[in-house]
Amino acid sequence: MARRTLPPLGALRAFEAFARLGQMTLAADELCVTHGAVSRQIRSLERDTGLRLTEGPRHKLRLTDAGQRLAASLSSSFDQLERCFVELKSAAEHELRLSCVGTFAIRWLIPRLPSFHARHPEFRVKVTESFAPVDFARQPFDAAIRLAEHVPSHGVEALPFLENFHGPVVAPALLAAGGGLDTIPRLHTRPHLSAWAEWEAHSGVRLPHAPVDREFEHLFYMLEAAAAGLGAGLSPWIYVAGDIATGRLAAPYGFVPTPARFFLLLPPGAPKSAAAAFRDWLVEEAAAAPAPPAPGLLQPAG
Repeated sequence: MARRTLPPLGALRAFEAFARLGQMTLAADELCVTHGAVSRQIRSLERDTGLRLTEGPRHKLRLTDAGQRLAASLSSSFDQLERCFVELKSAAEHELRLSCVGTFAIRWLIPRLPSFHARHPEFRVKVTESFAPVDFARQPFDAAIRLAEHVPSHGVEALPFLENFHGPVVAPALLAAGGGLDTIPRLHTRPHLSAWAEWEAHSGVRLPHAPVDREFEHLFYMLEAAAAGLGAGLSPWIYVAGDIATGRLAAPYGFVPTPARFFLLLPPGAPKSAAAAFRDWLVEEAAAAPAPPAPGLLQPAG
């Protein structure tokens, strides 16, 4: 592709503003520069073209024929650029790019998104899985959801919208066989091997060593393994509420609170319209989420 032979954009902008507004002073005010800066840009443009673009006394300059031709071309081109920019900005304003914990997205957020789109059909939500700290200055996200005990990033607006409860879950058939958790294989996730010890600390329950330990790469793999009868897993309540309601999983010890909460993170400053609408909807959905069964209401089998 041939290289473009265009004069500097700053000179073209200065000339277009003068041609449109008719005065150097008005052009300077629009561009937030001095009268002399506009004049120098136009002189440099004349040197590049080899033609006079303005004529007349300094206090009453007018366009030459060449200047009128260039002004007409620039006006059309700048109008087209402005329309394109406004359309792109509007599209970005109506798109929410969300960085989200993967299992939260699969088990809680995505099943609820139809209600958001029903309320706000003008907005689009793009969900990207991530557990890492979010950096809005370097990453192309408008919002993020993280599970943490403290605000997981600095220099952001952090809204805790959902408390976290966790507890053991197991296929009902394993409990029906008459064994307790001490006789059932125990399931773990590789990124969070301390989960069972944390639950014991939060619940006050002490379990003997498991007869078998099975490890999985992701929490949603482990939950499917628990439902399939491969052992007892440990899960946040919100990820398994539906499975427990339908009887796919049982929670023999109920659920206990953890120090962690789910945070919605937003860049500093006023959020764009899609992010503000999502924030308000998310808070409502979290408030309407069912509470977990308390410890002691569901007794351990065996």
